[in-house]
Amino acid sequence: MATQKGPAIPNDGVVRLHRQTKGRKGAGVTLIQGVGGNTDELKQVAKWLKSQCGVGGSVKDGVIELQTADRERLAELLASKGHKVKIAGG
Repeated sequence: MATQKGPAIPNDGVVRLHRQTKGRKGAGVTLIQGVGGNTDELKQVAKWLKSQCGVGGSVKDGVIELQTADRERLAELLASKGHKVKIAGG
């Protein structure tokens, strides 16, 4: 049986925003999962979100990582582009 690293990304059409600080010396980042598309499309979405929020970030393994803890702002931006958004986790 193969083991999977990290949480499974459900393919239900919902974009999930997770906050993570573990392993980041206390600096909060937001992980955006479920946007869909290939790596180039994810990079375009990440670039747009980074410019709208004035933060840094990257795309790793199909997940957008942004250096901000403002999930409400990200949820508003993604919803304005027609995504169904859920703020997940604590």
